[in-house]
Amino acid sequence: MNLQDTITIQVKQAVKTVFQVALEAVEIQATRKEFEGDVTVVVFPMLRFVKGNPVHIGEAIGHYLVEHARDVKAFNVVKGFLNLEISDSYYRHFFNGIFTEDDFGFKTPIPGDKAIMVEYSSPNTNKPLHLGHIRNNLLGYSVAEILKASGKKVYKTQIINDRGIHICKSMLAWKRFGQGETPESTGLKGDKLVGNYYVQFDQAYKAEIEQLKNAGLSDEEARKQAPILLEAQDMLRKWEAGDDAVVSLWKTMNGWVYDGFNETYKNLGVDFDTLYYESKTYLLGKELVTEGLKTGVFEQAEDGSVWCDLTDEGLDKKIVQRADGTAVYMTQDIGTAIQRIKDFPDVGGMVYTVGNEQDYHFKVLFLILKKLGFDWAKNLYHLSYGMVDLPSGKMKSREGTVVDADDLIDEMTQTAGEISEELGKLDGYTEDEKQELYKVIGLGALKYFILKVDPKKRILFDPKESIDFQGNTGPFIQYTYARIQSIIRKAQFETDTAPDDLEQPLHSKERELIKQLEGFPDTIQQAAEQHSPAVIANYTYNLVKEFNSFYQNVSILGAETMTDKHFRVRLSKKVGLTIKRALELLGIAVPERM
Repeated sequence: MNLQDTITIQVKQAVKTVFQVALEAVEIQATRKEFEGDVTVVVFPMLRFVKGNPVHIGEAIGHYLVEHARDVKAFNVVKGFLNLEISDSYYRHFFNGIFTEDDFGFKTPIPGDKAIMVEYSSPNTNKPLHLGHIRNNLLGYSVAEILKASGKKVYKTQIINDRGIHICKSMLAWKRFGQGETPESTGLKGDKLVGNYYVQFDQAYKAEIEQLKNAGLSDEEARKQAPILLEAQDMLRKWEAGDDAVVSLWKTMNGWVYDGFNETYKNLGVDFDTLYYESKTYLLGKELVTEGLKTGVFEQAEDGSVWCDLTDEGLDKKIVQRADGTAVYMTQDIGTAIQRIKDFPDVGGMVYTVGNEQDYHFKVLFLILKKLGFDWAKNLYHLSYGMVDLPSGKMKSREGTVVDADDLIDEMTQTAGEISEELGKLDGYTEDEKQELYKVIGLGALKYFILKVDPKKRILFDPKESIDFQGNTGPFIQYTYARIQSIIRKAQFETDTAPDDLEQPLHSKERELIKQLEGFPDTIQQAAEQHSPAVIANYTYNLVKEFNSFYQNVSILGAETMTDKHFRVRLSKKVGLTIKRALELLGIAVPERM
């Protein structure tokens, strides 16, 4: 039981004893910095049940707690706020209790509880992963890790968009211009090679449009009649018909892309438990159209198309099957969701990591699934996020102006190296150790910069700004962790056992650090509820700031007594481990020295 739960019980008992009133809830918050105290009980909500002056009510509760609650040593009342000072022995006892817990703050899944499936990445197989995919992957992976830490069983998945006209465009350009090129013959990653041909298709398409316009066609006519587009559309029809040559080329080029994606995922530090492919899911959901018509969830128009009327819910009518009987994306998403539950019967909810331009799509999807009667549909969540911009402007895949994920990772590593060399922090490192450290710092800077921002907000990402050893950055937090490891190495005594002196007074900076540690479990639960890695990032930064204030104001290795020295080193060690575990939830590694 944490301090807040304990105080809640004690305040309820105080009110029942003093005022003969049973409170249903007690509002508690951390005491503001300008007031004395550790925990604040808000008296105002009690006025519905306890009549009187809020200051007098607070004082009566405070006197009761000081007399009867073991860990409340003093109080003060400011207007309707009862500020409680908690004893040093409570904090020492709490710290001793968590010191040897490597998984402090982490919960294990409860047997029988439903699992959650988190979808992220979901790229097209006609181009490499880019900066937008990086935010998607980092968010999805981190939310999955946070949900696991909160006590949920989690499956990580993605649906790979491996079919459609955009895929055929790359395939056709390779047939026309490729002259048999392969990743092996060019030395290019497979996804980059295929992406180059997607750009070449667009260039050839635009050239043909201009030729047709010069021949007298309108812009719209030229776009529709360009021979290269008509040939790509014919290739898609052949693919859908199972043409051997087209399917063979499709498998080959997609194979190149998958190899490239896997290399990027490995460098980025994300993984998946299961994969779905659009080529295998695009027909799913059609059988549900018939079922939905029978139950009245869907209705058929005069032309034969099928719709779902959502106007009563404030939305519009959504088509789920075209007049020619073909499915739309919505139908596919309905079928894929149902297929996932069939594949993983223990899943009771899903998180879709998709940009905010699809907000309306997911409102409709979730509502239709509820109307179809699926109980798990109430546990679907769209992890909507804003786009990522660069100082140089917007990105366009077909024009080849995207920021390639691999190139950005390399740039971050290089920039981290340049800044580290300038700061002179690398004495005694071998060249291999330097390169590994550069990558840890560079990736840490990238991930932290993106994840510290609320997912819904748009980001302006500046690589150089993110790699700063001061302020709210990944490198600043990593450097603090490395500093703590240096303290432990210099201490030269056993630090694996908890200190046992519960009566030794605490320095105010020691108290503040322990109070920060106490908030870690609730932070994980809050981040899971909000599906927000930014909650973890903000907590970690505050913990690091508190440690650096402790480091600057309290002598650790030069403490006056061995008791203080041992305690402060162990406190530092626990802070370091908590930093490490928090950053793991963000997918960020920590260096043992910097």
